[in-house]
Formats: sequence, C-alpha cells, structure tokens
Amino acid sequence: MGRQITVIGAGASGMAAALSALEQADCQITLYERQNRAGKKLLATGNGRCNLSNLHAAVEHYHGTSPEFVQQALAQFGPEQTLQWFRSLGLLSTAEGSGRVYPVTNTAASVLDVLRLALESRGAVFCCGQEVVSIQKKGGRFVLTDGTGRKTEADRLIIACGGPAGARVGGTDLGCRLLTSLGHECTQLRPSLVQVRCDNTWTKALKGIRADAALTLKQNGNTIEHMQGEVQFTDYGISGPAVFDLSRAASFSSKGAVVILDLLPETAFDQLNDYLKEKAKAFPDMRAEYLFAGALHNTIGRTVVRRAGISIDAHLSSLTESSIRAAAGLVKHFELPLIGTLGFEDAQVTAGGALTRQFDPLTMESRLVPGLYACGEVLDIDGDCGGYNLQWAWSSGRLAGLSAAKNS
Repeated sequence: MGRQITVIGAGASGMAAALSALEQADCQITLYERQNRAGKKLLATGNGRCNLSNLHAAVEHYHGTSPEFVQQALAQFGPEQTLQWFRSLGLLSTAEGSGRVYPVTNTAASVLDVLRLALESRGAVFCCGQEVVSIQKKGGRFVLTDGTGRKTEADRLIIACGGPAGARVGGTDLGCRLLTSLGHECTQLRPSLVQVRCDNTWTKALKGIRADAALTLKQNGNTIEHMQGEVQFTDYGISGPAVFDLSRAASFSSKGAVVILDLLPETAFDQLNDYLKEKAKAFPDMRAEYLFAGALHNTIGRTVVRRAGISIDAHLSSLTESSIRAAAGLVKHFELPLIGTLGFEDAQVTAGGALTRQFDPLTMESRLVPGLYACGEVLDIDGDCGGYNLQWAWSSGRLAGLSAAKNS
C-alpha cells in the first residue's frame, strides 16, 4: 500500500491538491467533504459560470498579513500552467479582454466534472457527508475522528476546508478550528467580496439601478480604499463588482467610515458645473427633475436634485448658482455613511485565516507540524474579484499536493 494522504475539503484547492498528489507514484488519496457532494461552492462561483482564473494574477491582487506569500505558488503554477493543466484534464477555456478566464461551456459544472472524473479515474476516494471533527498526531501519523466517532489514519494531511464565506453552499470555519487544535494561529475572519451596507436614506429609491462610478472609502477623513467600476444600488446600500473589491476594507472599517461615490468620474467638477449652468440658461422652463437628463440615469438625477434641496418641480430658471453648484458637488461627492457589509452567507471569500508565516511558501507545509499542509482559502490570503481566488486555490493546492506526495 502506498503513502496514505488525506485531504480535508473537496473544494477547488482540495481537489487540485489530490490530483497533484496522484501524479506521484504510490499514493492513496482520500478526500473528506462535509457536504453531500464535492465542489458545491465551486458550482456557485462566477454566478455559475466559474471564473476559474485571471491572466493578470500577481501579488498585487492579493491581501492578507503577508500577501507576498503567494509569489512562489504563482511562479510555479500560474495562470498559463493552470489552463494547460485543465486542458490536459479535458477542459477548454476562454479569456476575456479583462483577463478573466471561463470554461467555454460557460458553466461551473464543467470545471467540477473534469476534476471529479479525473480523481475518480485515478483511484481517489471521496468520503462525502463526513465531517472530520478532530485530528491528533501520534508518532509520525495523523489520527482523524469524524462526526460518528470513526477513526482513520494518514501519513500526510492536507487541510483545504476553505473559510466560512458562502455559508449557504458549504462555507465553514472548520479548517481554522482544526489548524488551531494543531498549534497554528488564525487571524480574525471577515467577509470579503460581498455587498456593502450603508445608510439607505438615498439608496433605497435607487434599488436595482446600475452606474459606473468611482468609490472612495474614508475613515476619519483618511482614504482607506479607492475603486472604480460598476455599482448597483440596493435597498440596504450598494453592490456590484467595484463594491465587492471595496468590501474587504469595509469589513475592517470601524464606526464613522463613509463611502463616497463620484457618479461622473470622467467629468471634472468645474466642467459639470458649467454644463448645468449652460443647461439652465438653454432650457429655463425645464423642470429641475430633468437637470441631469442626458448625464445620469433619470432616477439618480432626481435623487441628486432632491438631496441638494431642490424641488423637482422648480423651473431651471429659478435655480441659483449656489444650488446648481451644490447639485454638481453631490454628483462628485455622493456620501453614504458606512454600516458594514452583509455576512458570510452572502460573501464570496473569507478575509483572514491561518497565519502564512507558519507555513513554507515553497511547499505549503506547516513549519510547526511536519507532514501537515494547508492550501486555498483556509490560509490568510484572499484575492480581488475576478478569478484571483480560484487561481490561488489551484496554485496553492498544486504545491501542497506535490509536496505531500514526495518522499522525504
């Protein structure tokens, strides 16, 4: 019998680790998955399309206590190698101009299918619906106990449980709990790539409307984060790709933080102010509700007018220069007091995790417990929106699996 390698978590990083280990000779692989099937969280990624990588994956797109930890994994198994690997498994993919990579089928099920079928054909054993609740190291082996009290042993152990984000599709803090029980430290876990809660006084009337905007998160007058892209207004605040990228910083912000939207980021304040004054002169009898017609979505325009203290029924000829200036200022500085973010149930990614300084970035092996490896979201690494987190799952999983299977 070959070396017994157990992987806890049959998600993206866990399956990548298992497949990579099976490339080595004489390995027996078992994957434990607390859900009733492997890859449930993977199926939900990219709105079901599975944004499986990004051609621009690099350290600047990652966060954590030490984001540079990702460099070795990306250098050894970056986007190019990842896509070649998936092609060898039978998956065809395509890249968008933004660098985001999707399967040509446009369905996450295709990604899961090639991983699952490759693992099954190479002899991996899936133990789904079975949660490992405790781990002990006795001698040179790991003793695992599941929820029924049954014990199994492994020569090498890979923790790939992810984090609590996506709780509806299997997210859990189990990985951090298991690693902590083995002597590792974990940072505080927070939701990331998630919708942001703001004072909804001015957003609830805009529910469902999308706009391209620049967003700035400020705390005590200091800029914490800045993003630009699509924003979607909701009845609780804001959502959309740019908001998701801002949400990590929002999760770590304290009381008094604000999100400031520039609703016309390509237009300078003076240009906008002049445009509005010219419009008032050209259309003196026009009602103020149409002040921003042709520049902003009509509902957004009316909201700005109301927030500026202007009656939507007033004629443009009645507007003073100061009221026009106030309206222009609100477009460039639409401030929303921050409440926080939605929770782990809605988050795509967990910010925080096991301290990376306690793992070797060349192998993903624990510096504290020989034979123990961790990969993917369970570590204190999270990426921007756009395929970066799945690329980290493949890259770190690949390293963990190859390293665990090597003879020491």
